[in-house]
Amino acid sequence: MAKQAWLERNKKKLATVKKYAAVRAELKAKGDYAGLSKLPRNASPTRVVNRCKMSGRRHAYLRKFGCSRLTFREAALNGLIPGVTKASW
Repeated sequence: MAKQAWLERNKKKLATVKKYAAVRAELKAKGDYAGLSKLPRNASPTRVVNRCKMSGRRHAYLRKFGCSRLTFREAALNGLIPGVTKASW
């Protein structure tokens, strides 16, 4: 489990991205890169990290399911994810 501070920091970054989204789009359309550089660093969407919804893990994140591979495997084996079965051949 990730520390709570990391999760809260990521939420704060996401809020900043939403706040400055319109301003960023306008500045990018104009080509005003000096204006873009004056915005806060966390206003850039690339600074937001994809994190597992259950454990907060950032590595091995599966976008389709919104969780890490470890959490996905546990949930799939317990039958919590519809349509996912263990492969056997």
